[in-house]
Amino acid sequence: MKHNVYCYIFVMWAVTYLIRVLPLTLIRKEIKNRTVRSFLHYVPYVTLSVMTFPAILSETGTVWSAWGALLVASALAWTGRSLFQVAVAACASVFLLEMFLL
Repeated sequence: MKHNVYCYIFVMWAVTYLIRVLPLTLIRKEIKNRTVRSFLHYVPYVTLSVMTFPAILSETGTVWSAWGALLVASALAWTGRSLFQVAVAACASVFLLEMFLL
């Protein structure tokens, strides 16, 4: 049983290490291709979205309060509100929707 745990840890280390080291060793010049640069520019945003969007919709009591909070947060973020204001408004909208409407 212990042997399997160490194998898992080694594989996780190897995959993480290779993902971080290979680009540094294989790509030595500046990337000039506009498509590749654009793709790399948006990778962090897409990764964050993919990790948080399912949690947004599954962590409330109902899916309707989650969608309501998502719409409120999106509207406030679109208008340039701060992260704190967006988070408080989203939490308040979930609270209000679940307490009074649903």
